[in-house]
Amino acid sequence: MQRHREIVNDIAASVRALFDRGEPYRIAHGSTNSTRPRPGRAQAAFVDISALSHVVAVDAAARTALVEANVPMDRLVEATLRHGLVPPVVMEFPGITAGGGFAGTAGESSSFRHGFFDECVNFVEMVLGNGDVVRAAPDERPDLFRGAAGALGTLGIVTMMELRLVEAKRWVKTTYHRTTAVAHTLAKLRAETGDPANHYVDGILFSPNHGVVVSGSMTDDKPADVAPQTFSRAKDPWFYLHARAKTEHPSTTATDYIPLAEYLFRYDRGGFWVGEGAFSIFKLPFNRFFRWLLDDLLHTRMLYRARHASGTASSSFVIQDLALPYATAGEFVDYTASNFGIWPLWLCPLKHTLLPTFHPNTASTCTGSYSTAAPSPTAAPDQVVSIGLWGWGPLEHDAFVAANRALENKLAQLGGRKWLYAQTFYSEDEFWGVYAGFRGLYTALREKYHATTLPTMYDKVCPEARRQPRRRSPAWLAITRPVKGVYGIWKGILSGDHKMHRNAEWKYVADSSPRGAEKAHQA
Repeated sequence: MQRHREIVNDIAASVRALFDRGEPYRIAHGSTNSTRPRPGRAQAAFVDISALSHVVAVDAAARTALVEANVPMDRLVEATLRHGLVPPVVMEFPGITAGGGFAGTAGESSSFRHGFFDECVNFVEMVLGNGDVVRAAPDERPDLFRGAAGALGTLGIVTMMELRLVEAKRWVKTTYHRTTAVAHTLAKLRAETGDPANHYVDGILFSPNHGVVVSGSMTDDKPADVAPQTFSRAKDPWFYLHARAKTEHPSTTATDYIPLAEYLFRYDRGGFWVGEGAFSIFKLPFNRFFRWLLDDLLHTRMLYRARHASGTASSSFVIQDLALPYATAGEFVDYTASNFGIWPLWLCPLKHTLLPTFHPNTASTCTGSYSTAAPSPTAAPDQVVSIGLWGWGPLEHDAFVAANRALENKLAQLGGRKWLYAQTFYSEDEFWGVYAGFRGLYTALREKYHATTLPTMYDKVCPEARRQPRRRSPAWLAITRPVKGVYGIWKGILSGDHKMHRNAEWKYVADSSPRGAEKAHQA
């Protein structure tokens, strides 16, 4: 803890000096899993918190972990599995950090049971905008604790948190349920969330008539004659391709036994299916050989680095997650199919969070308040479904913006909200119109906790592309896309991210449990 205290004291001193000068600043984490364009360092001072990357302690008896903000999911899982424990919600990309999960929105295939990642947090340590170091929890500064969740660091800097943990099992018994229509898929998805045996549920729509709902149940029992299925090695299949192959024939139900950590990070290789877009840029065959050959470049850390460096994450590639009521989700899928033609789509059922919040929700209003004595949030519907829309959009800039704005309008018409890790294309009035019920409380929190020198939510989510529109022809972009792609790969290689997956402790070792959990299971 001494090391942690020294780092936090340095951060607090830097923040206090900036506050005293009235100078705005942003937070530098060292990496990002957002797809919003990143501002240049010339635009504001930066406070670097990248050194806060350690799991401070795991208390097996209390089932808690004390975690610094920049601890990525793979390191967190490795640390907790040594004690036979795992966080209830683990983001599917290994590089997403605990701080990002709290300050952003992180809902995954266990979130139909546990809610968003921040709902697994007991308390957070924060550096306020004036340099004060405070603790926030449901019973201590509850307004800050609830307000900062999903507020993208605009109320202060999260430096450490205590996470609740649950018992880990060796395997996830994974069942693939084939569906044959969008409505069928949504109905099956919702039905599986009602089965108490399921710890994880998500779905993939490959086309209007080919879907799969994937349910997972943690277990220590695996039939001796069944080989475990893994997804971390270069020779392994990408998960979505495996799920599609398992369900080629209608009425199919198939089962795998997947090592727990392999299941948690099953979408890392290929970034769900976003990595397939790289093959189209370079005109490479999308086959097993080239996926094996280029494996180092196709894990999510590398994909994020390359996309940000190349600019494709914000200029021509649609990356949006959108939460809707089950009742209107089918109509929304029909809309995206007609206007974007993007397949597959990811489906993730979510336990609705309490309001007010910047998290995606489907309530018609976002009003509510948090008292200093106890939170008094507004209730909301119990379950929603999130749809991941990821694929190439229009190449011409104005057409790209128009398509995204139309998507936002359709989402609002159908009673949904988007995830703010991605770009927004609202004007400022439109943005605050969506969050009108939260704006007053949010503004009051910024004043109360000295956060006015930090960017606002709109400052964080409004893309640079909207502020400085560009007009480029499709032909010009088609010529430069491979060049930009090569530049992105080069920048990614310089970062060293392409090497990080090679010796990960969470990877399954044949005839054993994952290396990080081996001692815990033998004890």
